[in-house]
Amino acid sequence: MDETPREFGFRTRAVHAGQRPDPYTGASATPIYQTAGFVFEDTESAAAYFNLQEYGNIYSRIMNPTVAAFEERLASLEAGVGAVAFASGLAAQAALFFALLEPGDRIAVAKALYGGSTAQLNHLARKLQITLDWVDMDDPDGWRRSVTAETKALFAETVANPGGNVLDIELAASVAHEVGAPLVVDNTFATPYLCRPLEFGADVVVHSATKFLVGNGTTIAGAVVDSGTFDWSNGRFPSIAEPSTAYHGLKFHETFGVYGLLMKLRSETLRDFGAVLAPFNAFLLLLGMESLAVRMDRHVANALAVAEWLGVQPGVGAVRHPALPDSPYRSLVERYLPRGAGSVFSFDLESGREGGRRFIEALSLWSHLANVGDTKSLVIHPASTTHRQLADDELAASGVAPGTVRLSVGLEDVDDLLWDLERGLRAARGSAVTA
Repeated sequence: MDETPREFGFRTRAVHAGQRPDPYTGASATPIYQTAGFVFEDTESAAAYFNLQEYGNIYSRIMNPTVAAFEERLASLEAGVGAVAFASGLAAQAALFFALLEPGDRIAVAKALYGGSTAQLNHLARKLQITLDWVDMDDPDGWRRSVTAETKALFAETVANPGGNVLDIELAASVAHEVGAPLVVDNTFATPYLCRPLEFGADVVVHSATKFLVGNGTTIAGAVVDSGTFDWSNGRFPSIAEPSTAYHGLKFHETFGVYGLLMKLRSETLRDFGAVLAPFNAFLLLLGMESLAVRMDRHVANALAVAEWLGVQPGVGAVRHPALPDSPYRSLVERYLPRGAGSVFSFDLESGREGGRRFIEALSLWSHLANVGDTKSLVIHPASTTHRQLADDELAASGVAPGTVRLSVGLEDVDDLLWDLERGLRAARGSAVTA
């Protein structure tokens, strides 16, 4: 009889990873461990937990069984050694960079980046006295020109928000490793179903689990996933490799090996930041991830159909979906995203800012809100909302045109989505809209 452990497929792990029947009740769903603290077996075990000599539950600000199930599932899907969950995607990013960086450090960051991440990094740069080197990720030599021997990390998104730029992961990883720095990739838009950056050389992945992972717009959450392959003891990361004053001189990388960064994040950064993921939110994430593969297939198919349709409509300018035949990212999509390039993309209305406003107001099926990754189709017009205070020249400098519209295509019948978009386009052109 073959005793080789079976390597389960992605869809199977999305349903089962991190989850076991409750040993006390037999419950098949992971229980919501809604508790602040956990009773210790005795004083010796309590001391061992606090000294990081044994692994166990102390307090839900540090770890919780429901949250741990989500962490284990995400790590399995991303092909990482483990994960640490946080209260939001931005909390996860902030914690990671806070753990890695020291005053005076430099990081290379893709210019094509979610606005919230840009604002966060600028704030961290001022507070921590670090230097940000902004990189044109579309330039094949952009990373190499921006990275120096002082660079401590490279950061980009698999599929950029909102421009749809696709990262050449292997190229960025190669440049990062030449100087002994990790490549950190935000994989929110792709999800591990469409792309697993760690398999292409990235070292750490971050997520806003608020989006496609939960998939229903109910939950704010984030996570950091580590590959376990980066050498944190290469002389460049004293916060992980050198003695910690918080744990009597413990060296995280030497003591915990491939889990060194994760233990640093959990035991110090999460403990001190307090940006903990609630058990109930972890429960919702576990439910959402069970259908991740099924949902993403439909998201991808619907989005591509919508993008192709928009490309031939009057009044529509550029359609920036990376999987379209004329996209400059088509070859990278085929290389890194063979199942599809996700369902978030943008397009331009020739009628500009006022046309964008009319377009939004004419829609009835698409939800107008600032989120992506929902089962419902979502739309936002940056020039009249998130970028409302900017003049047209300022919009151009930020990579957003007055008529730019961002779509997050959901799971509805595509004919219904096109019907509603057609009404919006008529309104944008100044034509009357009928029900």
